[in-house]
Amino acid sequence: MPAFEYKALNKQGKQQKGVIEADTARHARSQLRDQRLMPLEIKPVLEKEAKAKSAGKSLFQRGISVAELALLTRQIATLIAAGLPVEEVLQAVGQQCEKDRLASMIMAVRSRVVEGYSLADSMAEFPHIFDDLYRAMVASGEKSGHLEVVLNRLADYTERRQQLKSKMTQAMIYPVVLTVVAIGVIAILLAAVVPQVVGQFEHMGQQLPWTTQLLIVLSDFVRDYGLLVLGLMVGGFVLFKRLLTKPEYRMKFDSLLLKLPVISRISKGLNTARFARTLSILAASSVPLLDAMRIASEVLINVKVRAAVEEATARVREGTSLGAALTNTKLFPPMMLYMITSGEKSGQLEQMLERAADNQDREFESNVTIALGIFEPMLVVSMATVVLFIVLAILQPILELNNMVSG
Repeated sequence: MPAFEYKALNKQGKQQKGVIEADTARHARSQLRDQRLMPLEIKPVLEKEAKAKSAGKSLFQRGISVAELALLTRQIATLIAAGLPVEEVLQAVGQQCEKDRLASMIMAVRSRVVEGYSLADSMAEFPHIFDDLYRAMVASGEKSGHLEVVLNRLADYTERRQQLKSKMTQAMIYPVVLTVVAIGVIAILLAAVVPQVVGQFEHMGQQLPWTTQLLIVLSDFVRDYGLLVLGLMVGGFVLFKRLLTKPEYRMKFDSLLLKLPVISRISKGLNTARFARTLSILAASSVPLLDAMRIASEVLINVKVRAAVEEATARVREGTSLGAALTNTKLFPPMMLYMITSGEKSGQLEQMLERAADNQDREFESNVTIALGIFEPMLVVSMATVVLFIVLAILQPILELNNMVSG
């Protein structure tokens, strides 16, 4: 039974929005009138989505947050484990959604399931919410008859991604705020405070120290061209972001990230951790290795690493072992490669992939902590050095004047 989005007026004349299931739009209007609602607009959800896709857009192109997807997956898994049919599960979850947009999507998926499609195929109507990884695992769960187990793994995986993202955000807040405050304080000192203090020395007619002369030049530059420099920086950032949308520039930039001293460890750690975790959960869900590698490569942020994994996938397709194929990329850490190779030889690849993923997560978090531990004191020392230079540049003429007077 198709799902329809509707807008209607209640008895008080207030507009309501929602989702209703009906055979036809006329049937939907009839149901709304039975609920004492005056229908204003009724549109089939899937038809609306199809028109948006044909226009090069999607109603759900923004997707949903990781936390919302994890909660949605956990709810579906719990209800399926209780023995409810999939269509009843989706109806219950859709009714519990607080956002109309999510409720519309769930009911649209349910309508496809009622028509006879599998859950994975029904979710394919909304690829911006349910990606290849999600749909492949759901399909494997449906084939194996253990859909609730696979969905619980997906929920665990999604929640772990949310936790990692939260840790990264929390770790970056302090250094970003500290950097902005440091630059702002120095800019205010140079633009507003220094001219008032140093300007008094220019009327004394004496030779100023080189530090004071340099400070005056910097202060004049900030006052005259500070806004221009800020505008150029913003424009450069926007241009940089646009250039990164082009494959050739993105490849060069990502290749550079893998060569920088500290950033390379973080970039490699993030991508290898994602690959290991995704591959482990796909392997545990009985997804074929080649399909699992293809899907796992799509979650990688660095396109250089992604290209290397795609090349490794081609080698595995030709008969090379997974460990040997990943070794040839020269991007994965030795411990992870050793665990994968031993897992292949012992027939416990799934377990070893999970252990390798856990190790990579811990190593990535450790690298981020170390990098931030280095950056923060360096920033504090740099700011203190600049402030010290400003203070000395102001004090030197005063000390020289005092020496001349006392002399």
